[in-house]
Amino acid sequence: MSISPKIVFFGSGPVASATLEALLPHFAIEAIITKPRQPGHRGTVPVLEFAQAHNVPYFTPSNKKELSELFSSATFTSQVGLVVDYGIIISRPVIDFFPKGIVNSHFSLLPYWRGADPITFSILGGRPKTAGVSLMLINEKLDEGELLAQEPFKLSPTITTPELTDALVKQSNKLLTRILPNYLNGLVKPYAQPPIIPTFSRKLTKEDSLLDTHKTAHQLALEVRAFAGWPKSKINLFGHTVIVKKARVAQNAADGALVVPCGGHTFLEILELTAPSGKTMHGADFLRGYKK
Repeated sequence: MSISPKIVFFGSGPVASATLEALLPHFAIEAIITKPRQPGHRGTVPVLEFAQAHNVPYFTPSNKKELSELFSSATFTSQVGLVVDYGIIISRPVIDFFPKGIVNSHFSLLPYWRGADPITFSILGGRPKTAGVSLMLINEKLDEGELLAQEPFKLSPTITTPELTDALVKQSNKLLTRILPNYLNGLVKPYAQPPIIPTFSRKLTKEDSLLDTHKTAHQLALEVRAFAGWPKSKINLFGHTVIVKKARVAQNAADGALVVPCGGHTFLEILELTAPSGKTMHGADFLRGYKK
């Protein structure tokens, strides 16, 4: 009977929780390092709840300093750490605690879309060949570590960020299950990222939700799909602010029911939206009900 590889897991968000669920049958999780529950937070804390449900020891440092202090006296015996969707900077001493370092599953084909939100920017950038999963050994720089594996994901022309997130989590889990044991056994060797010009993602803000019709229809159609989870895409139509759920590039002002002129003499048809009433409807129905 083979012994499951032992890991220390760093993660906090829903992607981290989904990863833990998938990896539990394949790995011995020695400990979970996660963010603490925030004061006043009444919702779920998925990683904490996972640790408690599966009786896994867990620790909740709230910042880089507390994380370093934890590892200054830690007695973990895992050869490797794994970080997915964590949100706290990991210092060099914490990385060096593990003989095999800390592996990060990053949801793009590095060096494309380094940074905080690679999934959204894989759609927003309009470059399908940048999407995928990279298993990387972290260092103190921004997503510049050596790779253990990369696997591309083919973007469909209609995929949204929530859909892409679900697909990449599943792809990541399969890749981790296959690659991480082989890395621990010395069968996978780290290698440098491809020598191409990197691109960078960033955290989105609420201000990103406003569709700017000075941009081209092509760019706005990308934004609608990219911002579908958060912050969503808003536009003012006939004096009403609506959330655009589906849109496409139209050929001209007459190519569709609810068509908005955009920059560069382009046109965007709004196919589906959430009206001020909260009801989701087709663009044509909104036009009939709200146009004065």
